[in-house]
Amino acid sequence: MVGKPREFSFSIKDHVQLGKDLELFDFDAASEVSGSKFYYLKNEAVLLEMGLVNWAVSEVMKRGFTPLTTPEIVRSSVVEKCGFQPRGTNTQVYSIEGSDQCLIGTAEIPVGGIHMDSILAESSLPVKYVAFSHCFRTEAGAAGTATRGLYRVHQFSKVEMFILCRPEESNSFHEELIKIEEDLFSSLGLHFKTMDMATEDLGAPAYRKFDIEAWMPGLGRYGEGACNAKHGYKEYRTMCKFLGLSIELKFHGTNPPFARVQKSLDPHILIVGQISSASNCTDYQSRRLGIRYRPDLSMTPKKGKGSSPPTQFVHTLNATACAVPRMIVCLLENFQQEDGSVVVPEPLRPFMGGLDMISYKYK
Repeated sequence: MVGKPREFSFSIKDHVQLGKDLELFDFDAASEVSGSKFYYLKNEAVLLEMGLVNWAVSEVMKRGFTPLTTPEIVRSSVVEKCGFQPRGTNTQVYSIEGSDQCLIGTAEIPVGGIHMDSILAESSLPVKYVAFSHCFRTEAGAAGTATRGLYRVHQFSKVEMFILCRPEESNSFHEELIKIEEDLFSSLGLHFKTMDMATEDLGAPAYRKFDIEAWMPGLGRYGEGACNAKHGYKEYRTMCKFLGLSIELKFHGTNPPFARVQKSLDPHILIVGQISSASNCTDYQSRRLGIRYRPDLSMTPKKGKGSSPPTQFVHTLNATACAVPRMIVCLLENFQQEDGSVVVPEPLRPFMGGLDMISYKYK
């Protein structure tokens, strides 16, 4: 666990109310134009998004990562090879009707495909990318108070880290990615916990995954509540584990399970939400994408004239450097002031034209 939750001496607001008061979002207009779970960013929120992206890319580049922007439409076959289901009733992927293409849900997909069907020289490894893209997700089945506002949306900006490496190095690079995430979030003054996820919480490609859950003060007060069987329960369970509380599941026929927290929560309860993850996919993706490397001849005993060592599959890893909407949620709710303004964390100020405070617009 890193940092401590901020103690508020005043009644706190969630990011939705802060955004309304400070004229940062417009969910209503976006709903009319595009549907639910879309949004307009306005005024300083635009600077905050751009600042977060540039800050994250800049910081990760210092660790030796090559910056990329990626295609945001990819072939369905690439989506599948990366371990995602492009079609089906519960898919999180938007497919383009009448084509074999999809909108990406993460830059991991097009970055994974950049070396598809290729053989890399061992001397070129590791290959490290930091990629910026817009992401699109259907969020099938997601609903409830904890998903309102910017927390769970259909379109968002994200900075993603991706590594291709030799198999024996993937565990150490996994640790490196987690360290980068922790350094980034701690530098902003966030309170968070890094969690080694259970097998049942892993997606198809991941051999091992760590999630980072951060305090989000304004997500709501949860004493008890109903939660969706696929999405909401995991959020409740994670929240209660983080708070040291127990939960009881009650099933009512075909209704989703009902999670009841067994301990009353503080009036100024701080709710935890996922802001990042880091996964070691070993050779799951590389086998499907056909990404291999050829060991250096100097490291392999020769068995005959002109012989070359057999190729091997690389290991792939990915981690989130900055999922912009959830970072905006964290920053607005954690750094709100009693007068309704929000302090901009110092590391972001150079990337926001020196802005240090988001304040009311007086007309």
